[in-house]
Amino acid sequence: MADRLAVEYPGTATELCALRHSNPYELLTATILSAQTTDERVNMVTPALFAKYPRPEDLAAADPAEVEELIRTTGFFRNKTKSIMGMAAAVTERFGGEVPHRMSDLVTLPGVGRKTANVVRSVAMGEPGLPVDTHVQRLSARLGLTTETDPVKIEYDLNPLVKASERGALSLRLILHGRAVCKARKPRCDACVLADICPSAYTF
Repeated sequence: MADRLAVEYPGTATELCALRHSNPYELLTATILSAQTTDERVNMVTPALFAKYPRPEDLAAADPAEVEELIRTTGFFRNKTKSIMGMAAAVTERFGGEVPHRMSDLVTLPGVGRKTANVVRSVAMGEPGLPVDTHVQRLSARLGLTTETDPVKIEYDLNPLVKASERGALSLRLILHGRAVCKARKPRCDACVLADICPSAYTF
């Protein structure tokens, strides 16, 4: 399964990630902003945001009203402003301005849960991490890879399927496949490279 998806969606986790960034701080900020909006929308606002606040300490010291204006079109902009500014302040004050690598540290940052931490670890840091979003959750269930509904338990079920270094890429391939082929309401089983091994194929 993983091998077929790798052929269909080639590249590393960094190459497959749609959020544009040049360092862990930028990816962490973009991932927080991506909640309940599209990656494309986030990519429209982050260039100006990062030009104005290139380091966590810059964002931590920003005027919230100016940040809100820059990210307004991503939706929920007031909450997101609090999250990214809180994250930036924590990174500055507790980690010397460097986004921490350890999961246990990352999830203590405002606006950062396990999924977001896994994105940053796997894409920007070269660390093992398998983010479980709604696409990954849906596809792993349809493919019979897990019976769990809790994202953390799903992550642990999927981890052994690939080498640790490939976990982030597997997650992104499942997301891409979920968007393009295995859609929530009407999956395109006739166009799916996994149809012959999927227990849910042609059952919708």
